Amino acid sequence: MDRTAGQIGAARLYPHHEPFDRHRIEVGDGHTLYVEQSGNPRGRPVVVLHGGPGGGCSPFMRRFFDPEHYRIVLFDQRGCGLSKPHASVEANTTPHLIADIEKIRETLGIAKWAVFGGSWGATLALAYAQTHAQAVTALILRGVFLGEQAELNWFYGGGAARFWPDRWAEFCAPIPAEEQGDMIAAYHARLFSGDDATERHFARRWLMWENGLAGMDIAHPGGAASDYARAFARLESHYFRNGCFLDEGQLLRDRARIEHIPCQIVQGRYDMVCPPDAAWRLAKGWPGCKLRLIPVSGHALSEPRIAAELVAVMDEMRGDSA
Repeated sequence: MDRTAGQIGAARLYPHHEPFDRHRIEVGDGHTLYVEQSGNPRGRPVVVLHGGPGGGCSPFMRRFFDPEHYRIVLFDQRGCGLSKPHASVEANTTPHLIADIEKIRETLGIAKWAVFGGSWGATLALAYAQTHAQAVTALILRGVFLGEQAELNWFYGGGAARFWPDRWAEFCAPIPAEEQGDMIAAYHARLFSGDDATERHFARRWLMWENGLAGMDIAHPGGAASDYARAFARLESHYFRNGCFLDEGQLLRDRARIEHIPCQIVQGRYDMVCPPDAAWRLAKGWPGCKLRLIPVSGHALSEPRIAAELVAVMDEMRGDSA
């Protein structure tokens, strides 16, 4: 259902609060994950799954949760943020990440938790819940991405380019015409060229294309730190080139495994990165799922109406017994 700006405008982000615990967890295959906890150590647990793949978590992500009520777990997925080794795609697949989430839950002694994720984080939240449904009390998803080929074709095959031909032209410009039929493969080859300057150059261009379409009011995307951009672009192209390490249509096919879990979806009506069709298909016929289509909003977590609605959702959940 649509929500008016007046209905969602009252919500505010919670003030910044520092973690009460920071540590690293070894998950095997040479990977060590950065994990932090904030809020109330005895509160309702919620794990936050960042986007990308490769985006990393940030202090901003803590601010959607009442710190008096929630025990907030953030972590950087393999290869990104403060996890090590940085920008590595070795032993870095969706099954690896699902196992990592479960290891974090067990290590922290959490019996069950709510799972909060946006974009790729929504993909991973669904995949994790379908594998470990007994550990999930609720799903809160934003900007749904199902990891399907049609979604990748939309964003990297010319669909979104029909709305943003100028930025698409900039994205395509450094790629020879004969390679432009598969932009993911073309960029992947350069992001794994072995030449640091080349990888960083193409990483910035990859990130500028995505960031430039993420919000409703971005005059032109600014640059990101080169280390962040390189990890983001390498991991994202690695996952996308491999179909997100999911069977085609898997997350919809296996939805019955999680239909007993309450789910809230916050979806920008004008999301150019992950169009609302995926959220609509996921929610259709799921009695316990509520789809909130947010007007005048795009994809980014920082979009004002998206952020406000996510705070409202988490505030509503404070009254749940789970």
